[in-house]
Amino acid sequence: MIEAGKTTYTQTITVTHQDTAAVYGSGKLEVFATPAMVGLMENTAIRSLEGLLEPGTDTVGIEINTKHTKATAVGQQVTCKATVTEVDGRRIRFEIDAWDEKGAIGHAVHDRFIIFPDKFMSKL
Repeated sequence: MIEAGKTTYTQTITVTHQDTAAVYGSGKLEVFATPAMVGLMENTAIRSLEGLLEPGTDTVGIEINTKHTKATAVGQQVTCKATVTEVDGRRIRFEIDAWDEKGAIGHAVHDRFIIFPDKFMSKL
């Protein structure tokens, strides 16, 4: 069961060259890219739901409000924690925090929506 305040997941990655703003095209520097952080945040939210969704369903991200507050160098570890804060029908809201070895680097409020993949894809 997906429960506000109880459904959570934490994961840690090591920033590589592939995660940098220079590679993503979101900047020129060899630092952890904002799009890479957003991807990590969404993935952490998805992983928090593993085994909790009804068979035949999945989720899609529908909104994310993110602040990237500090740069992280290649080689540093970034930890990300997603916590469900609200379940409203098929919408699930998360608070997500990210930090590196020196402290907080980002925060997000992220909404995902439970979908039926076949029906969803048939509308494209």
